[in-house]
Order: sequence, then C-alpha cells, then structure tokens
Amino acid sequence: MSVERTVFRDVLVYRAGAFGDPSDVVVKDGLIASVAATGTLPSDGPDETEVLTGGHLIPGLIDAHVHVEGPGSLEALADQGVTTALDMGSPAALIAALRGQAGVTDLRSSLMVATSPASAHAARMHADDDALVGSSAGAEAWVAEHAEQGADYIKIVIDLPGFQQEEVDAIVAAAHRRGLLTIAHASRSDAVAMAQNAGVDVLTHAPLDRPVDAEQAGALVAAGAVIVPTLTMMRTIVDVVNPGGGPGPRYEAARTSVANLHAAGMPVIAGTDANRTPGAPAAPPFGVSLHDELALLVDAGLSTAEALDAATRVAAARFGLDDRGSIAAGKRADLVLLDGDPIADIRATRAIRGVWCAGIRSR
Repeated sequence: MSVERTVFRDVLVYRAGAFGDPSDVVVKDGLIASVAATGTLPSDGPDETEVLTGGHLIPGLIDAHVHVEGPGSLEALADQGVTTALDMGSPAALIAALRGQAGVTDLRSSLMVATSPASAHAARMHADDDALVGSSAGAEAWVAEHAEQGADYIKIVIDLPGFQQEEVDAIVAAAHRRGLLTIAHASRSDAVAMAQNAGVDVLTHAPLDRPVDAEQAGALVAAGAVIVPTLTMMRTIVDVVNPGGGPGPRYEAARTSVANLHAAGMPVIAGTDANRTPGAPAAPPFGVSLHDELALLVDAGLSTAEALDAATRVAAARFGLDDRGSIAAGKRADLVLLDGDPIADIRATRAIRGVWCAGIRSR
C-alpha cells in the first residue's frame, strides 16, 4: 500500500537558524500540509499514513554544483539527503531525460557551458561544438539557443587564456536580457576579476592562486554577487596537483577567499562539483561530498547554521527556487530526518534516518 500521507511527530524542526520546540509536521500530496506544536494534531489519521517520531528535521539539501551522468547520480544524491541538484554543464538530451523523476533528486541545469575555443578547459574536457562561443558577436545566438533548449541559467567558463573581457560581457548581457542568472567558472584571481567586470551573478569555485582580498570582496558584495566555492573540489585538486605545498595551486587561497567574502557579507552557497567526467581534475562523489563541503565551509568561518543555510534557504533563494529550502506549510516536501543536531555539530547531517523528495520517501 502506497503512503499518501506522512506525519512527523515530536520532531525538532530547523527554522531561522535553530531548532525550536517539538513540532508535528504533516506531509500530503508532495507538499508540507502543516507544521504545528506537538500534541495539537489528531492522534490518528488515514490508513495510508507513515508516522515517524523524534529526530531533527531539516529541509532537503541543495547541491549547487554537480555534473550528472545518469539516473544513478540522482539516486546517490537523494540517498545522502540532496533533494535538489543544480547541474553546471551537461548535454540537453541527458538533462531532459533526467528531469521530473519521482522519488529522486530534482534537477536544474545550465545545459552545456559557454567556453572559448582557445580555452585550455575546452581542450582538456574535449568540449562539444555546442559549448563553444567563438566571438562576442556569437553570444546572442548562443544564449538564445540554450534558453530555447530549456537552460535554467547560463554558465560561462572563464579560463585564461580563453575568453576576452568583451566576450564574457556579451554572454552575460545576452543572458540577463532573458532574465537568466549567469554563473562563472572562476578558479583564478584574474578570472574572478573578469567575472566581476562583466557583472556575473554567481561565482563558482574559489581562486587557488591568491585570495580575494577585503577590498575586492566588498566590491563583489556591493554588486550583488554570490559564491559557490566548491571547497571540496578545490582541496582535492590541490591534493592531486600540488601535494607537497610548493609553488602552484594552494587550497589556503580558496579557504581565505571564502573567509574574506563571508566577512564582507557575501552569501555563500554549498556546491561540490560532483562528477564522473573524463578529463576533470578531480571527481567528488555524488551526495557524500556535500557533507564534506558543509564541514569545509564551517572550517572557512561560517557558523554551522550558516553552512546549513548555504545548502538550503540561501541556495533556494538565490536560484529562484521559492517552493523549497525551508520547512513551512505549502512548501515542497523535500525533507531530511536526522538522528543528531547539525547546529551542535555539522557532521550530524550524515546521520540520516530518512529522506523525502516531494513527499516520496527515497531512503
């Protein structure tokens, strides 16, 4: 018999950065039907009801940087409490096949990224022609095609050598004319500067050559930018290419950038760059790596509540996902039931008792 209604009794619900008094939460038809003080709901309900008691209830987690490869990616994400994934570069046909799957992670995507034919990234990743933007004159048509294919936002690889400033400017302007957010792959300080000059909305990765300093951090905050630093990926890259800590990429630059941006007031969003893409410099695992990312964000200066918000409320707000990211009546029932308190110890996000994607239990 399928469960049409789920009741969480006597749970501690995460809201406004804290867990409050025990509550009862009712889920019906994929949505949160009610959140009420414990003891105010009837003690029995319809036969088609799953009842759970106790624990810490948090919104479903959002990984704001993945590269999915198939249904197994969504299943691995859901198993670890990631109920929404923001794909940052995959073929349109693959994304179309994976969207809207019941009981697993919900998916958004940029489709293919915009990259320069002169980019080392394009050569290393064997970029498809669909990803190449050869000049600023071609930006309008490229963005229009991806918007028609269903891109939820536009991602631009700023990789030097690669795009010139005017080319990045043209892609950002074309996307903004269509009301689409722009996300910049910017793993070096010169790429961050180019993204800043173009008015990019979201920086992804954090520079590994030198940190974003306080002055630049203030300017980026004033411009309204946010960052998905993918510290898990940045740390792994350094472990692979510069394990001895000599000249070259340094994880400390990325960590310090996050600390400086956070101190300046920039919203930080959790993302991992989880992938299994040939040619990628590292491959964080789907799902599990988001828990690593939350711990690294805390290590970089965020509080445990800010780290949890980075993977829930803040991510949802910045990417226009108004139907999720918090626990309230009317919201999509993306929920994770934990055995521990992640505000006391962020590692408690790993102690998962159950996961619900739009009200359907996936674990």
